[in-house]
Amino acid sequence: MARYVYIATSLDGFIATKDGGLDWLFDIPNPEGSDYGFTEFISGMDALVMGRNTFEKILTFEEWPYPKPVFVLSNHLKNIPSSVEGKAEIIRGNLKELVAQLQEQGYHNLYIDGGGVIQSFLEEDLIDEMIITRVPILLGEGFPLFGKLSQSLKFRHLKTQIYNNTLVQSFYRRER
Repeated sequence: MARYVYIATSLDGFIATKDGGLDWLFDIPNPEGSDYGFTEFISGMDALVMGRNTFEKILTFEEWPYPKPVFVLSNHLKNIPSSVEGKAEIIRGNLKELVAQLQEQGYHNLYIDGGGVIQSFLEEDLIDEMIITRVPILLGEGFPLFGKLSQSLKFRHLKTQIYNNTLVQSFYRRER
C-alpha cells in the first residue's frame, strides 16, 4: 500500500488563501490545456482521502472532478450530499487503522488531499510519495502545506518537470 500527495503550493508554501480561496490557481496561463500530469497520476490511484474543508471546497466546483471513490475524514460531517452519494463516504478514527481498513477493502494506492489531512498523515509517517507543483506567486498568508512534525521525515528527490515555463513540479519519495 502507498499513500501519495499531489498538490500545488505558492512559492511561500500556501495551498489556499486565508479564506480558503483557490482563484490564484486558475490564473495560471495554460495555452495547451495541460492537466499537469493529473490524469496519469489519478489513473494509478484506487481512492482519495481528503478532509472536510477540501471536500466542501470541491462541492463548489461545477463538476465532481474525481473518477475514484472519495473518503472524507471528518468528525463533524454527518451526511454526504445526495449529489455525490456513491462517490464519497465519511470516515473517522485513527489514521493507521483507517488506512489498514481501506487496504482490506482493496484500496492500495491512496491519494491524500487537503492541508490538514496531509499534515496529519505526515505526522503519522503515512506518506510515501509527494508531487508538489510550485506556482510562481507569493500569497503572503493562507493555509500552509506543511506544519509542525514531532520527527524529521527524509524524502528523496526523484525528478522535476517544468510546465509552460511557469510551474515547477517536483517528485519526492519517502526514505525509510
